[in-house]
Amino acid sequence: MAMHPAPARPALSGGPLALTKESRTALRPVPEARITGGLWEARRAVNAGVSIPDGYERLAEAGNLHDLRLAAGTAEGEYANAGCPFMDSDVYKWLEAVAWQLGDPATEPERAERFAAQVAEVAELLAEAQEPDGYLDSYYQVVRPGSRFKELASGHELYCAGHLVQAAVAHHRTTGRTELLDVARRFADRIDAAFGQEEGRIDGVCGHPEIETALVELYRCTGERRYLERARYFIDRRGHGLLPGGRWGRSYWQDHAPVREAEAVAGHAVRQLYLLAGVVDVSVETGDASLLEAAERLWEEMAATKTYLTGGIGSHHSGETFGDPYELPSERAYTETCAAIASAMLSWRLLLATGRARYADHLERVLFNGFLSGVSLDGERYLYINPLQVREGHLRDEGDHTAFRTRWFRCACCPPNVMRLLASLPHYFAAAEADGLVLHQYATGSYAADGFGVEVATDYPWNGRIRVTVTEAPGADRALALRIPQWAAGRWTASAAGEEVDREAVADGWLRLRRTWRPGDTVVLDLDLAPRLTAGPVQADAVRGCAAIERGPLVYCVERVDQPDGIRLDELRLDPAGPLGEGEGPGLPSGVVAVTATGRVAAAPDGGWWPYGEVATASDAGAAETGGPGAGAPAGSVELIAVPYHLWAHREEGPMRVWIPLAGTGV
Repeated sequence: MAMHPAPARPALSGGPLALTKESRTALRPVPEARITGGLWEARRAVNAGVSIPDGYERLAEAGNLHDLRLAAGTAEGEYANAGCPFMDSDVYKWLEAVAWQLGDPATEPERAERFAAQVAEVAELLAEAQEPDGYLDSYYQVVRPGSRFKELASGHELYCAGHLVQAAVAHHRTTGRTELLDVARRFADRIDAAFGQEEGRIDGVCGHPEIETALVELYRCTGERRYLERARYFIDRRGHGLLPGGRWGRSYWQDHAPVREAEAVAGHAVRQLYLLAGVVDVSVETGDASLLEAAERLWEEMAATKTYLTGGIGSHHSGETFGDPYELPSERAYTETCAAIASAMLSWRLLLATGRARYADHLERVLFNGFLSGVSLDGERYLYINPLQVREGHLRDEGDHTAFRTRWFRCACCPPNVMRLLASLPHYFAAAEADGLVLHQYATGSYAADGFGVEVATDYPWNGRIRVTVTEAPGADRALALRIPQWAAGRWTASAAGEEVDREAVADGWLRLRRTWRPGDTVVLDLDLAPRLTAGPVQADAVRGCAAIERGPLVYCVERVDQPDGIRLDELRLDPAGPLGEGEGPGLPSGVVAVTATGRVAAAPDGGWWPYGEVATASDAGAAETGGPGAGAPAGSVELIAVPYHLWAHREEGPMRVWIPLAGTGV
């Protein structure tokens, strides 16, 4: 591969969302954002140094690039991914990750040159594969050339186009180059000309939303309003029965009701949240308040009734779908990594649109738990699904749905999705408001907007101290807002310029400090990270009588590898009266904080071959301790060690659980 000089790399600018001057939002992404230390810097460094380079090799090995070469007429042979018509999208997600990495000053020059060469190679390939009229989809060019835009439910042509557009926009924003953007615009123009309610056009929507938010971003990038209008068309036409019912009904692809009328999130979790991300994007650019109201209403329903403690969503393996309200099984939790990414993208958009702290709280929970569990510390292995429990004797699935980390998947949507989020992550951490700066996520780094800049120093989430130092000030009155996490309500202190901050300065989750700042001014926020026990929703049968351990923003789990020899996790009970302590994470990276708790081992049922027994009564309590009539009550005491959920399955493949039955409940 010929090496190409890397373009001059500015500090990350523009980001995945570059709002227009007309955007109706409470907050805007800061134009300058860098993460320079701590947990997130370490994970992003591995992403840049291992995951993204490895992604190119895996895409070549899996045949994704070969299939595009077949479309370009530069290769011969069989189409490698005929069973999955949407595999071009994995190339595009990887391209987007590379683009954001090219815009990061921390990317080493030699690596940046290699990335630039790979982007140039793939951009040239895409230009060769693209049809004269702008159409580009290797599956429908090679395998089913007569079915273009005729299989919208399952063909994913618009979904693939959306990821191409997002990659192209990212590349243009970080390098100023247009070769990839030119390809994406030609395909977007073909789509714009093909779809609509006018005579001779296709009145249809894609079975997998994605094109909506991509077209809005293309509008923001180019100023061409027709892209925004086409995005609005795709949103307005969804819910009118344009897609077939199929195995799971029209709700599977959110075509059962118009978005403004939908009462609950439904169907395929990723599709639902990609759709809602587009809904928010269209709302803030058009001023359509009814769309934003719908997105907020559906988010509220999802957060309250269909979200796991980790922030994961999607409880059904069948169809990768949402379940009923409070249907949140731990061991069969699907909670796809892509769904966590979609959830983060939606919450971020809602945060910017409304300024409400709850969206930042949810974003934090998803990032640290439901998302970060999806990639290994070495950046080489991934989880497609993220269950909250793996039982003793778990039967490993060698396919995409395995509960243990895997190098790549047949349907490899998650790995490049992880790569692009980590590469663009600094943009998700701070925002600008009309007269100040908002820090809503905490990581060591620098953030600036409109002449107001700060540096953040913290070892969060292991340590709760966040020190903010003003590095640039406009010489006028400005507000500096810091989020007080929902889990930290009442458990925090803060000081500004050495003086304690009055708790009354907090409103709606924000600590807002206003003054004429000068370079060198400091604000110190201390969040109490003491471990705590968390109860599940009373309506959730799967976790009734159980508790989970949390510390700060982190959800914890127990793994067999940390418990005393001979202990089975299925027999453990948590003593809620016992103290919670802290210590080092055994066998985990330096600085990781583990939590200790008091547990008991449930007595085995005294029924021989039959595992069921009578419910214990008060009079049976004494006998239960020795395995008598109250079989199943707690007996024996052990020290439990819990580790952050996002670090499970790194030391060995084995049993794990987040929700632990409480001693004395009979569960």
